[in-house]
Amino acid sequence: MSAVLALAIFVTAYFFIATEKIDKVKVVLVAAGAMAALGLIPGSEVFFSEHAGIDWNVIFLLFGMMIIVGIIKQTGLFDYLAIWAAKKSKGRPYRLMVMLMVITAIASPFLDNVTTIMLVAPVTVVVCDRLQISAKPYLIAEILASNIGGAATLIGDPPNIIIGSRAGLTFTDFLVHMAPIVVVVFAVFVLFTRVLFRKSFQYHPEKVASVMALKERRAITDPRMLRRCLAVFALVVAGFALHATLHLDPAIVAMVGAGLMLLVTRAEVTDVMREIEWQTLVFFMGLFVMVAGLVHTGVIETVGTWAITAFGDNFFLAATSLLFGSAILGAFFDNIPYVATMAPIVEDLAAGAPTPETGRSLWWAFALGADFGGNGTAVAASANVVAIGIAARTGHPISFWQFTRYGLVVTALSTLMAWVYVWLRYFL
Repeated sequence: MSAVLALAIFVTAYFFIATEKIDKVKVVLVAAGAMAALGLIPGSEVFFSEHAGIDWNVIFLLFGMMIIVGIIKQTGLFDYLAIWAAKKSKGRPYRLMVMLMVITAIASPFLDNVTTIMLVAPVTVVVCDRLQISAKPYLIAEILASNIGGAATLIGDPPNIIIGSRAGLTFTDFLVHMAPIVVVVFAVFVLFTRVLFRKSFQYHPEKVASVMALKERRAITDPRMLRRCLAVFALVVAGFALHATLHLDPAIVAMVGAGLMLLVTRAEVTDVMREIEWQTLVFFMGLFVMVAGLVHTGVIETVGTWAITAFGDNFFLAATSLLFGSAILGAFFDNIPYVATMAPIVEDLAAGAPTPETGRSLWWAFALGADFGGNGTAVAASANVVAIGIAARTGHPISFWQFTRYGLVVTALSTLMAWVYVWLRYFL
């Protein structure tokens, strides 16, 4: 009965988020409150359990990076990069989109896709405003590129960290097994965007001419502050890259970096706090509590167990089920708690495989499905929620369905390509 009740609350909340009849922050707070009031989630675990409640690592990673981005913004660096990008692309819409997508996809495997989006999205908004074109298609394309690119490494997408820890997979393992298909999928995606966003490409010669005449160096308002910001940011990036070696969670790295940047730049705290996407943080917390209700009542585990055990000893069908099942479920539930819940089930299934190679293939199918499924809907991955929050704040609101209609197509294409890859590499 509790499982049915939790699922009913989740589906109802999802309906209002998708239709945008009520503000999504109000929806998740009411739904989270209903879960707690009905006893569907134990309060102690929701606030203190790493994998079955609010993921504070994600919340504080976002909070720290929002502070860092807010301080860097004061230096004029984003305006500088926007003018540079516009001039390099000569204002050509598709060329500009490809440039921004490539930057996003290259950075995501090493910074994680949430951090990358927080850095690239403000630049995108500025360059589109300069060219007087809609930023929406460019932001959507960047979100999709970040989720694809982030799948390539252990640290590129939060679900990969959970999978790597549970399965004992290294950074090199992810590069060898995930990066090849990610490169192929991204290349196809870049070509596909020419068709996918064809109606959105606008070219205004007069606006391009005015931007080409700008001197990007003049956009830097405080060079001394910028040098200090870049020095601290370099340390933060190094911390992200070495977090496993240093045994520091990325959230700790982001928070220490935010504090250090505030200290060395002497930025006004009140000014920086205005840049924090408080609504995004609250939405995440409410969403985590909603998913926690499904975790605690066994909804996700029941669906997952059925999906991966329905094929008996046929491990190719099990891998297929994991891949497509994770893509579908990951598109509707945030993929971080979903992966945390399903990981023990996949571990048991992999342990029963006839060879270690077959067992690992299940992990790769699981990772590909969860990562690519993050493109499915507007709330499927952290990067999606963050970028849509930035878009709304800067006057370029992206609706749930405006993103999802593109995301579902890209998810279907990338998942199908991943399935062919898994079949060819591990089972043929």
